[in-house]
Amino acid sequence: MIYNAIIAKSLNIQERQVANTLKLLSEGSTIPFISRYRKEMTGELNEVQIQEIQEQFEKYTELEKRKDSILKSIEEQGKLTPELKKRILESWNINEIEDIYLPFKPKRRTRAEIAKEKGLEPLAKIIMRQIGNDAEDAALPFVKGDIADAKEAIKGAQDIIAEWVNENEEARDRVRKNFSYEAEIISKVVKSKENEAEKYRDYFDIHEPLKRCSSHRLLAMRRGETEGFLRVSITPDDEHSLERLYPLFVKGNNDLSRVVSEAVNGSYKRLIKPSIETEFAASSKEKADDEAIRVFAENLRQLLLSPPLGQKRVLAIDPGYRTGCKVVCLDAQGNLLHNETIYPHPPQNERTMAMKKIAKMVEAYNIEAISIGNGTAGRETENFIQSIQFDRKVQVFVVSESGASIYSASPIAREEFPNYDVTVRGAVSIGRRLMDPLAELVKIDPKSIGVGQYQHDVDQSKLKKALDQTVINSVNLVGVNLNTASKHLLTYISGLGPQLAQNIVDYRAENGAFISRKQLKSVPRLGEKAFEQCAGFLRIQDAQNPLDNTAVHPESYNIVELMAKDLKTSVSELISNKELKKQINLEKYKTDKIGLPTLHDIMEELDKQGRDHRETIKVFEFDPTIHTIDDLKIGLKLPGIVTNVTNFGAFVDVGIKENGLVHISELADKYVSNPSDVVSLHQHVEVRVIGVDRERKRVQLSMKEG
Repeated sequence: MIYNAIIAKSLNIQERQVANTLKLLSEGSTIPFISRYRKEMTGELNEVQIQEIQEQFEKYTELEKRKDSILKSIEEQGKLTPELKKRILESWNINEIEDIYLPFKPKRRTRAEIAKEKGLEPLAKIIMRQIGNDAEDAALPFVKGDIADAKEAIKGAQDIIAEWVNENEEARDRVRKNFSYEAEIISKVVKSKENEAEKYRDYFDIHEPLKRCSSHRLLAMRRGETEGFLRVSITPDDEHSLERLYPLFVKGNNDLSRVVSEAVNGSYKRLIKPSIETEFAASSKEKADDEAIRVFAENLRQLLLSPPLGQKRVLAIDPGYRTGCKVVCLDAQGNLLHNETIYPHPPQNERTMAMKKIAKMVEAYNIEAISIGNGTAGRETENFIQSIQFDRKVQVFVVSESGASIYSASPIAREEFPNYDVTVRGAVSIGRRLMDPLAELVKIDPKSIGVGQYQHDVDQSKLKKALDQTVINSVNLVGVNLNTASKHLLTYISGLGPQLAQNIVDYRAENGAFISRKQLKSVPRLGEKAFEQCAGFLRIQDAQNPLDNTAVHPESYNIVELMAKDLKTSVSELISNKELKKQINLEKYKTDKIGLPTLHDIMEELDKQGRDHRETIKVFEFDPTIHTIDDLKIGLKLPGIVTNVTNFGAFVDVGIKENGLVHISELADKYVSNPSDVVSLHQHVEVRVIGVDRERKRVQLSMKEG
């Protein structure tokens, strides 16, 4: 396919890798499946590379459709020459294609069209030749009808020349290049709106090179523009642009050349510059969108892959003051056992009674850990819980409750807990996201989780696609327990989707727990292709075949069985005996379809057999003396948790309502180009307070040693 070479070159990979990947995608294979189980075909491309191939293919497919539409339009006009057709077919640059098409593009009634209707096109051609010295002499024969005098005729001819200049490919290319090299983005506050636009104060008078403008700054300016507070423009040095244009059209130094020069100037200011500015406004916004989406997706990935507590009995608290703290007790599978409300804080201050109730619940339900939401009254509730003496060791965790309220009012929550109100559902979510963040967070729209910047300003379809793919990649990376996974978690497994996920849950309810992966083939409507795509990502603990609790795909079971046979042992013994695995010569088991990449993966899976590769969760404690912004002092060192990572730094929770910002320049003692290289979501860090703006409720932090 013609795209393959272009995509391969842009991604710096082999054409064969692109072709094979596109073939697999066209056959209905998913990105996680291709990345994990078709390494020999793709040359070990990862999820990101496969996604890029898919996106570029879609882009070029759309470009192909646009080219077909353009060719059809020119052909209908009877103006499609073989040379023109060849140029359009061979170009894969959208700007170049649109420039070629511009002279043929159906137009509204322009100034140039009106001038042509008045018969001034021959005059425009005479002037463009720039032979002779007097423009008015040249124009006099055209003074008739609606044309009052020579000046009006010249003006009409200039309108025609201006359109020719605008439709000249070389002219547009030169201006475009000048934009690329020199364009500045300019932001100014709308007069009389200074007070309303206070939050955009940093952008009231900005001039900076477009190519150096960071994505977050550009998106902030565009948001201010959308809200009517800022005026934003993109412009190069006009003189330099005109200096590049004049030599194309101005051939002499006479009166006719002066007229042409004026027409070029008018064409640049009225037609070319606004058009190219629109191009650059769109492309710079798209670039900023892509970067913001990339950061959002990476934060989401880290959040979804946060360390789980695992299957422990949990008491979860959704803190509050006036309405009390909603408390729920969950079993090791996350099922709701008990709920009630306590009032340890003002105005009720029923602290002693609340302590007794919590202690009683911990004992009665064999609670192993306590999960506290980090919202209103979160710190106070944590301190209250820490003051209780339990009859056993109970770990206390503070978890983010971002999105819990969204979940609690959602159809999913109503389906799970039809007989309970939103407060109970929210508390359950807080408990479950401690046990398994991935399993719980997939129930919430990623945009509601609170780890993005300017998420409402970027291309929403692109954002949704990127976040959905991130969820899919994360779920399949970890894999899920086939017998405990919710319908919502199963939905994201490769090859399934909502209907098959529901069918699995229904089959499980009717027939009991799955004892083998083969049983999946008995699930209604789950055919061979779906089985191929999903089987490797579904785990069965205590399965008849121990390989069913690994990421080894059923299509490769025969290889493991052959390894065991050659070593005169069982698959179970092979999995558990490291010394036996050392005796395996992988070269012996290579086939036409299975090479060393897959064989190495198989050996790795046999080593970890069903183990969750996510990190182990750690208990975190804030500084007990810090509760509000007023407690902060310059120079104070504090423990904190990273809550959001952006291109300009990281936001850190130090135990007060307001998250502090560690600017990119304060992340380390060395130069940092990308904050993600230094910090990650939910990372425990030590920060130093370097600035407190109590009026604007802003806190500046540093992670430098100094």
